Amino acid sequence: MAEAELGTRFQRSFLAARQLPSFPWPELEENLRTSPDSSLLVDILHKTILHPLSVKYPPSTKYRRCFLTELIKKHESTAAEPLDELYDTLADILNEEESTRCYKNYLLPTGEPVTLSENVAIISGGTTGLVTWDAALHLAEWAIENSSIFSNRTVLELGSGIGFTGIAICKTCKPKTYIFSDYHHCVLKQLTENICLNGFVLEPGTTQHIQTESQGQEAEAMNYQNPKLIVAELDWGSVTEKQLLDLQPDVIIAADVVYDPEIILVLIGMLQKLSTSRADRKPPEVYIAFTIRNPDTYHLFQAELDKAGIRWQITPAHSNTVFLCDVQPNVTILQLFI
Repeated sequence: MAEAELGTRFQRSFLAARQLPSFPWPELEENLRTSPDSSLLVDILHKTILHPLSVKYPPSTKYRRCFLTELIKKHESTAAEPLDELYDTLADILNEEESTRCYKNYLLPTGEPVTLSENVAIISGGTTGLVTWDAALHLAEWAIENSSIFSNRTVLELGSGIGFTGIAICKTCKPKTYIFSDYHHCVLKQLTENICLNGFVLEPGTTQHIQTESQGQEAEAMNYQNPKLIVAELDWGSVTEKQLLDLQPDVIIAADVVYDPEIILVLIGMLQKLSTSRADRKPPEVYIAFTIRNPDTYHLFQAELDKAGIRWQITPAHSNTVFLCDVQPNVTILQLFI
């Protein structure tokens, strides 16, 4: 039982291409000391590099090479017989050409994956939006635990990046409509690709042509099961109140968008536009998740919210660690009242 659980921990971390030092190597070493046969290593190999998801949507060549090299080191430190399958797999990887494109596969509580195509470089094409940040994982974990906030509602995500949080919510929380939004053209292209990669079909047209809600229980039930997905190009600085009114979100979320003083002011300006453009509708619920890298930036955001008359509160921490079991990121989720 313990061996199977260890294999699953390696699997989740590997498929999501988490940092190698965070893997449960000490537990593996202890296991190999007490039972130096190769069955556990074979199990880990097949749950990671040779897993069908990894074969179809692999992490980067360098990542797989480093992981397998470490696994071989652990094997060679035991008295077990040499394991040809490890060396054969490494030989195959060494013959591959390195690509700028790689994949990450995050396993949901249901076992269903969220598969993302990412760029190997953290900053590519002048944007940080082509990788998934920990705040997005944290926000998705929180959303899964609080799915009633999203169920059968219209959700607007600001700064969707390459789509992890939104795809996870669409697969687990049953929103009626989900509006992904970003501004950089490279990010929008990658975002659209990832949405389709996960089996979703986008609505034709743009956010300015959102269809009116269907009438009748049958249509409502269908929407409930199959969210309407939209990708919107949204420039926070120039978006008009009318464009925001057309979106009509019940819930607004964002992850890791509060990292620069200039962006904070533009974001708050847009939230104020949302507040005044809702006509007689109930104000949307707003949740912003961010990693506290610089406390000054965090405190500036809170101060600017106070200055703009936007009340805020810290949401209680969630208990599930579906995607971030290897780290305790310094991530906070603020609920804003606009």
